[in-house]
Amino acid sequence: MRAFSLVLRDPTHVVRRDDVISFVGADSSGSFGILAGHERFLTSLRLGLARFRSAADDGVTYLALASGLLSFEDNTATICTRHFFLDRDRDRIAQALEGEIQREEADFREMHALARNLEREMLRRLWELGRTGSKPGL
Repeated sequence: MRAFSLVLRDPTHVVRRDDVISFVGADSSGSFGILAGHERFLTSLRLGLARFRSAADDGVTYLALASGLLSFEDNTATICTRHFFLDRDRDRIAQALEGEIQREEADFREMHALARNLEREMLRRLWELGRTGSKPGL
């Protein structure tokens, strides 16, 4: 079978495989597959598991990602994402993805709480400035 290249990028590292024979992922329209020679393609991947097969390996390698952008051009699929995990074991990678989702949700809740506190403090300061009639110092 003909192969294509798969390049995975996140802020900390890049992984390149030049022996990929098929890729299956999902976007907002559902699941899709890519084989070597596919036409130019661009889509936004949704959170979850994708998978690919390579010519050198028996079986499937799973890719967990928290969404990302996939482009296919010149027989190379490039995925840019915030985080990704690769593993041959589906259960292990599903656990890694679940852990990442929980961390992102906790970070979101913390940022939301910090934004509420900042907004509350700004409103309090504006109220104090309006009450005293003083102008903010530079």
